[in-house]
Amino acid sequence: MKKYETFLYSAAGLAALFVILVAFNYLASGTPARADLTAGKLYTLSDGTRKILSKLDGPVKVRLYVSQGDNAIPVQLRSFAQRVEDMVREFKSVAGPNLVIEKYNPKPDSDEEDAAQLDGVEPQTLFSGEQFYLGLSVSRLDRKQSLSNISQQREQLLEYDLVRAIARVANPERPTIGVMSAVPVLGEPVNMMTRQANEPWVLANELKRDFNVKAVPMNAETIDKDIKVLLVIQPRDIMESAEYALDQFVLRGGKLIAFVDPYMFFDQQPNPMMPNMPGQPGMSTLPRLFKAWGITMDTGKVVADVTYASGAGQRYTPTVITLNKTALSKDDVATSQIDTLLLAFSGVFDASKPADGLKVTELARTSPNSMLVDNIVASVSGDAAMKGFAPDNKAKPLALRLSGKFKTAFPEGKPAPFNPDKDKKPAEPAPQLKEAAAENSVVLVADADMLADGAAVEVQNVLGQRVVVPSNGNLALVQGMIEQLASGDDLMSLRSRASSFRPLTVVRQMESDAQKKYFGKIKELEDELQQTTEKMQKLQKQSGGAKSAQIMSPEQQAELERFKKRVIETRQVLKELRKTLRQDAEALQFWTKVVNIALMPLLVTLFGIGFAVSRRRRAAATNAAATAAAGGAA
Repeated sequence: MKKYETFLYSAAGLAALFVILVAFNYLASGTPARADLTAGKLYTLSDGTRKILSKLDGPVKVRLYVSQGDNAIPVQLRSFAQRVEDMVREFKSVAGPNLVIEKYNPKPDSDEEDAAQLDGVEPQTLFSGEQFYLGLSVSRLDRKQSLSNISQQREQLLEYDLVRAIARVANPERPTIGVMSAVPVLGEPVNMMTRQANEPWVLANELKRDFNVKAVPMNAETIDKDIKVLLVIQPRDIMESAEYALDQFVLRGGKLIAFVDPYMFFDQQPNPMMPNMPGQPGMSTLPRLFKAWGITMDTGKVVADVTYASGAGQRYTPTVITLNKTALSKDDVATSQIDTLLLAFSGVFDASKPADGLKVTELARTSPNSMLVDNIVASVSGDAAMKGFAPDNKAKPLALRLSGKFKTAFPEGKPAPFNPDKDKKPAEPAPQLKEAAAENSVVLVADADMLADGAAVEVQNVLGQRVVVPSNGNLALVQGMIEQLASGDDLMSLRSRASSFRPLTVVRQMESDAQKKYFGKIKELEDELQQTTEKMQKLQKQSGGAKSAQIMSPEQQAELERFKKRVIETRQVLKELRKTLRQDAEALQFWTKVVNIALMPLLVTLFGIGFAVSRRRRAAATNAAATAAAGGAA
């Protein structure tokens, strides 16, 4: 009876526990409180998102298309599709009745599939040929924005993409952006030098799709009030009056993005003294503004980086750098999803001492394996580009964001015009702003070549049609920056979510360290080679040249032969040293892959063997002790 009694009590206890858990889950499901315990706060909406959703003044409809069923969506994407739906529901909890959520399952040949395609949602195709839908459309009245296919690769920007679409349909006005440039970004009817028309850059055409684009002349003394974002590209020979206009634009809350360049290859400036000679690359900066903001850029030097250098062999060019994710900020929306950037002959910023009240955020940087070189040797490639290379072991900012309360760079007032029109009555000057009323942000990039068609895109001819294919993320970067700033402070404040991407920064650092130990030896050998060559040339000159070697004394001939032999030996050592450097880098990559692939299975195997041996020894010791105890009892 006691045995059955214990069983009954246990069963009753389990049943009571089950009822308590069900009741607790039912009550907790109606409670809005929730906790996000993930390291990157993956399930917490940003403050900017909450502000945008809370400001909705009318119903916005979100139509979510998700393929459902056992085989409708791949297993690896089901959890991601659920996270998309969870985020949409989270938006609903903030926006309330102003956000209407509709979910559809677009089965093949169904009305839901037709609706998805009408809404701009396209099917995604797997390698097996199967198709599934994961996308949404956001609409309000006659305005619509579609995310045609939501990719897991953009999970880090999922919140940004969703709230941007909502903000676009909620606000019917297209933002107006200005473009100020000394190069023909927007095109020009006739170039005075070539006497040919210049087509607009691909960048200009892309911007016109989403924004109202207005040209701002380089000699502008004011910036129109309707311009929210001003894109300044290669402000070569900018006048103080135009800098003053930029200064007042920033102080009144305008967003400024400036691409300056110490050596713009695509801005060839002719020499008026020698018109038949090739032009020289143009240089640009914002001297008064940079000084006021505590930013400096050496206009006589460009950066060389052997970690991100482009080309190979005789085309190896460390001053044309290809940045990957490790060089870009993963915490900024504009850079977090950029895979590569190509910068040609870029400068660097020194932002170590920003002005009071300003904060510096690096968006892109070089590797520590870099140095500044003179502009005159910027385009040198091959072995000559590495001559005398001595990295300073410091990563340098290539692009940065300044944020905070800006103060005027012209405390003495508006500068007088360079060439005033005496017959024109001066306009009533606008009141000067001395300091911004609220915090603002400015984006600076130390390269302008990256926006030119020759660096950013490839133009192909497909069946007689002109097709533009991006070569890298250059245009995506500037488009993302403009979109972020033009959408208002709430959208601009959106943080980039945590990502599963983990760059091999340790491996990069190991490669850099392996290279550094050779640079000193290479430099010593190069210096010795140069000194030996100079001595040999000097000796030949003293003896009347190589053809007069027969009148040299035996000692001079022996010295000359020794110099020649030393030159050959030094070149051979340099060749072997560079070969060893390449082999070490390749070996490092190989063993890193071996360790990453084989180490964990090996550790698990060793642990299993050790655990089995230990368990067998414990069992043997227990049996021996039991046998001994039994023998003693007998």
